[in-house]
Amino acid sequence: MDNKIGVIGEYDSIYGFAALGLTTFPVTDSESAVKALKNMAANGYGIIYITESMALKAGKQIDKYREQMTPAIILIPGVTNNTGEGIRAVHRSVEQAVGSDVLNK
Repeated sequence: MDNKIGVIGEYDSIYGFAALGLTTFPVTDSESAVKALKNMAANGYGIIYITESMALKAGKQIDKYREQMTPAIILIPGVTNNTGEGIRAVHRSVEQAVGSDVLNK
C-alpha cells in the first residue's frame, strides 16, 4: 500500500510537516538519510519529500528509485544549504507534462 507520505531532512527543516499529518524522519548525515529512504520505500511510502541538502547526501540511493512508479521522491528546500535543485526538478516536470517551457514565457 503506497499511500503513506513522509519527509526526510534536518529537524529544523521538517518538524512542521508533522502538524500536517506527515511522518517525519529527522536525519543529520548521508548514512541516516539513506537508511530512512530505504526504510520508507520498503514500508509503503508512496511519496517521500526530502530536503535538497539531504538529497545530495543520498543521491545514489535516490537514483535507484527514479525509474520506479513509487516511491515518488520530491526535493524540497530546507532551512539552510539549498541548491535550487528542487525548483529545477519541478520546472522539468512541468515542462515534460505540458510539452513546453511554460514557466519562462
